[in-house]
Amino acid sequence: MRKLVYAINLTLDGCCDHTKGIGDEGMHDFHKQLLLNADTFLYGRKTYELMVPFWPDMAKNNSGETKEMNEFAQAFDAIKSIAVFSRTLKEVKDKKTTVLNGDLRKEVIKLKQQEGKYILMGGVDIPSQLIQLDLVDEYYIVIQPLLVGDGRRLLEGVSIQERLELADSKVFGSGCVALRYIRRPE
Repeated sequence: MRKLVYAINLTLDGCCDHTKGIGDEGMHDFHKQLLLNADTFLYGRKTYELMVPFWPDMAKNNSGETKEMNEFAQAFDAIKSIAVFSRTLKEVKDKKTTVLNGDLRKEVIKLKQQEGKYILMGGVDIPSQLIQLDLVDEYYIVIQPLLVGDGRRLLEGVSIQERLELADSKVFGSGCVALRYIRRPE
């Protein structure tokens, strides 16, 4: 069964607003490496609309500010398929994107049972639901050395008790720390 991997950037005070973080070369390279181990994205509508067409357009135009941004964009664009859960999004122009609006648990289990590499997801709402449903296998949490005070918070209002085991960590020159957690074996 394929692994469902959650990747998110957070500030020290738990903010996961994409406009308030550090987007340096080390971060783009780190996330590019995650993309190379995946062949499917899983998003909610809001995250999907932030990512597509932004990264595919950058990949086509090679318009990133740095080499690492362009490489991340290329890796993003090379992903085989994107699954978007939405009750409001009816159709998309991107040929490799499928809109799903059925039972979240059943649909994700179907995706996990397909052949392939990891399923990589980002965002807040859908991942929070999937964490509650005990379907997330690995977590990549990048802590950024910032206090921003406001913005969206990870797992706000979610009640869970999940035991995780630190599997790996990496410190970037910017002061960001990437933590990889796996579910602790029962």
